[in-house]
Amino acid sequence: MRLSRQDAELHYETLGEGPDLILLHPFPTNHRFWMGVADMLASRYRLIAYDLRGHGDSTPGAGPATMEKHAADLARLCDVNKVSKAIFAGVSIGGYVLFEFWRRHRERVAALILCDTRASADTEAGRAARLKSAEDVQKNGPAAFVESMVPKLLGQHTRDNRPDVVEGARKMMAKMTAAGIVAIQQGMAARPDSVLTLATVNVPTLVLVGAEDTLTPPADAELMHQHIPGSRLEVIPRAGHLAIYEQRTAAGKAIRGFLDDLKL
Repeated sequence: MRLSRQDAELHYETLGEGPDLILLHPFPTNHRFWMGVADMLASRYRLIAYDLRGHGDSTPGAGPATMEKHAADLARLCDVNKVSKAIFAGVSIGGYVLFEFWRRHRERVAALILCDTRASADTEAGRAARLKSAEDVQKNGPAAFVESMVPKLLGQHTRDNRPDVVEGARKMMAKMTAAGIVAIQQGMAARPDSVLTLATVNVPTLVLVGAEDTLTPPADAELMHQHIPGSRLEVIPRAGHLAIYEQRTAAGKAIRGFLDDLKL
């Protein structure tokens, strides 16, 4: 399905029936990231999985894809699908978007699932590296960038033992355009720090992280867990930054267990 915004077109898919669960994937993948756990979740929940602007089949829009733009996209997606309140799950950039969404629309949030993400903004070095990668992609295209992300996103266990998972992730990332990568990298580089936001989160929250995640390691998950009152922390063994994609059964059980405990 398609959703038209002022400067972008968003692609999304719905599955199942029940309480609404809106799924935000990591950079540089798309909504297909969630399909490995969709069956476990859609048997009781209505899933709305969408391609964030600049990813998959969604266009990037004009200029940097800021967290404000992403949050506005998400609010519009809720409006179009008549969602007044939902559970929101975000991985990596999906978590960054949800922090912004929480600041602007917390009345619409019933619960949060924050996966392989962090609350802190980029360091100066990290920001410079993002902007440099955007320049390189603009000049040389996305292929080299996408290939460079494989060892960063996938855990060592997956890279050593699951060539099918590696290839699947590579195919998802290959849908990224140069324009999309540039807009997303610029937007993430400009994102605000959200550490102080953590203490304001007063809904049930699951923090999930891959044990082998080197981009947003377990220490980042622990910080979120410590600062979000009453949150639950789950570490997925033998998984990296794409833990939900790498270890679908373990991650799916952790998410489903958290959701069912909400008794919605």
